[in-house]
Amino acid sequence: MKHALVALVAALVAAFAAHAVAAGRAASQRSSKVPQRIVSLSPTATETLFAIGAGKQVIAVDDQSDYPKNAPRTTLSGFTPNVEAIAAYRPDLVVISYSPNNLAATLRRVGVRVLLQEPATTLAGAYAQMLQLGRVTGHLAAAKSLVGHMKARIARLVRSAPKEPLTVYDELTPDYYSATSASIIGAVLKLFGLRNIADAAASNGAQAVQLSAEYIVGSNPDLIILADTRCCGQSVAKVEERAGWGTITAVRRGTIAVIDDSIASRWGPRLVNFVNAVASALRTIAGR
Repeated sequence: MKHALVALVAALVAAFAAHAVAAGRAASQRSSKVPQRIVSLSPTATETLFAIGAGKQVIAVDDQSDYPKNAPRTTLSGFTPNVEAIAAYRPDLVVISYSPNNLAATLRRVGVRVLLQEPATTLAGAYAQMLQLGRVTGHLAAAKSLVGHMKARIARLVRSAPKEPLTVYDELTPDYYSATSASIIGAVLKLFGLRNIADAAASNGAQAVQLSAEYIVGSNPDLIILADTRCCGQSVAKVEERAGWGTITAVRRGTIAVIDDSIASRWGPRLVNFVNAVASALRTIAGR
């Protein structure tokens, strides 16, 4: 009797193990399957997916994904997501940059594969996400090529710009929120050796901080970057009209760089455009 019981237990354990291995293999196969119905709730991921040739696999993107123009834009939101609306597209992969209200876990519970790519704060982090999307979508070679071209282009642009100990103010909103060196924007500015005036006002590694007009005027930046033109209607003329700003070196010299909001806030392929804009502004300063 004892031997029979031992044999039964051994058989059950073996069966359970076999089932676990089979289930694990099935899960692995599902996770490694190249997705053909991708929903992107990340404007940055949307740009990358199309840049690496995965655009045909994308069936829907969020309301903020405005580039490229042929992306299948919808009313889906990455900030206030509706799980039912997302699931209605029957996606086999959803790419997100944020997970409000445990969006990632909720989607996984209903059987939807999720890739969370939080905002990159370094160029290396941005490149890593591009390669990850390449691996997941079956376009790794194209992703490697994209990263290689970006690195080479950015290196050339940085070399082309004069190296001077200049200060910079990067404006995210008209109420003076500014990107610090802890952000991807700050990472780009550091490539040129610029000193970010927002850093001294930030704490705890914040990627952005709200400054005051008095603080900005007192810091007297050599370069102002406006990244709130499309969202908030700011312009060089409006900056020049701000009370007391006429004494700022950047305003007096006209060294105010206007950069499209989406280019200045994303960490995808168009980082090159942002680097180019900064390099161009620095060459303008050097030529004065």
